[in-house]
Amino acid sequence: MSLAENRVTSGQLDPKSQSLFDDVERELTRDERKAISKLVKGECANYCREYGCLQLNDACFMLGKCWTGAYCKYFRNAVLPLDPILESALTDKSIETRICPVCDTEFPVGGKQKYCSDVCAAKSKKKKQREYMRKNRGRC
Repeated sequence: MSLAENRVTSGQLDPKSQSLFDDVERELTRDERKAISKLVKGECANYCREYGCLQLNDACFMLGKCWTGAYCKYFRNAVLPLDPILESALTDKSIETRICPVCDTEFPVGGKQKYCSDVCAAKSKKKKQREYMRKNRGRC
């Protein structure tokens, strides 16, 4: 019995996520692996740099993940929803996204939101104000 099968039978991995990906299992991209690592190290309450996964008393399963398939229950339910774009890439759940006109990053749509962050909105406003002032400089 492999380590992954052992963890599925011991209840550490989510069997629902395994059944979702039986027919579409694929290799994770470098960006997906980097995003998973960043989420685990920054947001997972069960992860400790010194000890690894506190629930398993072993190295974190999600940090060595190279293929889609079974996911840690806690990661799937509590950590993955923090990154909606990664969640839609790893699950069959689709979300509507837009591309920020300032920094060209993809972000989930939230109502009439045009920019990915307040920083990009401020940059755009400053640029528009500068253009307006240049245009109307000689009118006074």
